[in-house]
Amino acid sequence: MNRLGFALVLAIALVGMARAQDVRITTFKGNSNFVLNGQSFKIDRIQDPDNILTGEFARTSRECPPFCIQPMIVAEGVATVGELEVMDFLETTASDGRGLLIDSRLPDWFASGTIPGAVNVPFMTLEAENRFRDDILVALGAQKTDGGGLDFSGAMELVMFCNGPWCGQSPRAIEALIDAGYPAERLFYYRGGMQAWNQLGLSVMTPSTEG
Repeated sequence: MNRLGFALVLAIALVGMARAQDVRITTFKGNSNFVLNGQSFKIDRIQDPDNILTGEFARTSRECPPFCIQPMIVAEGVATVGELEVMDFLETTASDGRGLLIDSRLPDWFASGTIPGAVNVPFMTLEAENRFRDDILVALGAQKTDGGGLDFSGAMELVMFCNGPWCGQSPRAIEALIDAGYPAERLFYYRGGMQAWNQLGLSVMTPSTEG
């Protein structure tokens, strides 16, 4: 076979591969599957390569304040994570009951669509002014002590997110948790939030349709 014939065969093979290729999460991972509290979840990507963002997450500019760009590191000891780490967290730590993925946004934003497996804990409920804050912290694994304080030795690992790099709600939630005594090393910041999640075409769950 001459060079021209070989090039033609190779081109045809490559076209066939491109047509057969689906939109995967990584080369070796087509989707993410996990079970939380007996409910099965699946995260994959939109399969249409021509799909584009529309609506709120297609915007590039928002008034600052309050929609200011957040730092990559929001607090000392708090690791910043990406989408693959969020999925691994859901498949392992959250599925084992040792952690939670926390959507720190207001309930109406949560209801409009969130990451599968996320729990809504609005950022302001973690601030000191909320008289029910300690009850929330106990639900997250803290234990009340005889002296009236809280013991965080059994607290869960938490991945916190909100609307994206321009959203200050999850950073505020993290700051409030640390101020309450929550160990920074058990907190993780998904800075990309719903902006990056949607941009990558990953599955979004509407809580009202659960079950």
